[in-house]
Amino acid sequence: MERTKRFILSEQEIPTQWYNIVADMKNKPMPLLHPGTKQAMNPEDLFPIFAQEVSKQELNQVDAWIPIPEEVREQYKVYRTTPLVRAYGLEKALDTPAHIYFKNESVSPVGSHKLNSALAQAYYCKQEGTTNITTETGAGQWGTALSYAAKVFGLDLAVYMVKVSYEQKPYRRSLMQAWGAQVIASPSMSTQSGRKILTEKPNYQGSLGTAISEALELAMQTPNCKYTLGSVLNHVTLHQTVIGLEAEKQMALAGEYPDIVIGCFGGGSNFGGISFPFLRHNILGGKKTRFIAAEPSSCPKLTRGVFHYDFGDEAGYTPLIPMFTLGHTFAPAHIHAGGLRYHGAGSIVSQLIKDKLIEAVDIDQLDSFKAGILFAQTEGIIPAPESAHAIAATVNEALKAKEEGVAKTILFNLSGHGLIDMTAYDQYLAGDLTNYSVPDEEIKKNIDQLEGLGS
Repeated sequence: MERTKRFILSEQEIPTQWYNIVADMKNKPMPLLHPGTKQAMNPEDLFPIFAQEVSKQELNQVDAWIPIPEEVREQYKVYRTTPLVRAYGLEKALDTPAHIYFKNESVSPVGSHKLNSALAQAYYCKQEGTTNITTETGAGQWGTALSYAAKVFGLDLAVYMVKVSYEQKPYRRSLMQAWGAQVIASPSMSTQSGRKILTEKPNYQGSLGTAISEALELAMQTPNCKYTLGSVLNHVTLHQTVIGLEAEKQMALAGEYPDIVIGCFGGGSNFGGISFPFLRHNILGGKKTRFIAAEPSSCPKLTRGVFHYDFGDEAGYTPLIPMFTLGHTFAPAHIHAGGLRYHGAGSIVSQLIKDKLIEAVDIDQLDSFKAGILFAQTEGIIPAPESAHAIAATVNEALKAKEEGVAKTILFNLSGHGLIDMTAYDQYLAGDLTNYSVPDEEIKKNIDQLEGLGS
């Protein structure tokens, strides 16, 4: 393997503030709507579900910079700052003039970027006297991160894990349990929404929308309990901007600035985390960086969905979110990138796509694993199946740079490692995985059900 070059900041340079891009956006995201009244929501409407501080952050369209609590920043010091790495090996294998950098979020104790928001949300819940929290998880990375954070701040946690991932990724389940969380396969018989789904579809393997419904229902029925979310909503992406803020300083150390920034895309937290601090220079300073969200072909909400108000969950408990969506009843294929199997996009990313400030590509499952193997062989890191989508998009852009003979600088976020995803790699190497593209008629069927939810 080629030598790599790492750019590392001291813990004193961990950001002291998160960046709220909404304050700088010319066209603000449309408001969240109350699921009952269809009226625009205020922070107080969210207090029964979320911690009060994150409710305020969610709807804050004024303050570009939000202070990071010192208790959270102290916990960040366990693993931050994370390295920025020049991927010389990958560049050589592709024979590209492009300079490729990746921000390595896999070095956190839980192996992914998800801890950046988990620590913040757990802290805010603890500060207002909450004792119990609930959440959902797809591939298990968010559930793992929140399990760790809940233990740090002394909270009891129940995690609804999408059933197909519960069965595909037993070691993520074990990690959550090791940190003291209760893990339930979703859909389950423990909630009304879960029982309803299982009655209608007894063999249903679940979706993030279903798991969110169950976690929300439990939170609303449990005294002194709050719900926490791992992606999609604005406050989650806000907490993830530590990634891009660090990367800004590290790219300066490298003496370069990205022409292209890439992140895999499920609900938007890691993509926004790496992108938004750089995107502010496009918005405010006239930079021309491209931003590419890489989503799976089997769940193409940005590339084939519609912009519409929709629920964030399957049962319709969440606020109505203005989003690019495939419809909240959409049941994604059982690909191994479980963190990307979500029907909708967050409101910020959706507005940015509408305004053509960012772009999206869809990646076939086999192409993502091919890119993941190439990355492992050239850079020595087994990437998470989710992150492999960003790598595949990076490979495509690096090869375009080769064709054009242009030495572009590409930055992508390695959002997590795949050491607990080796079953997926086993299946890929054995030739047992396939691609899946959603038929147009299936997308239309689910989108048609959005009528009456707002426009």
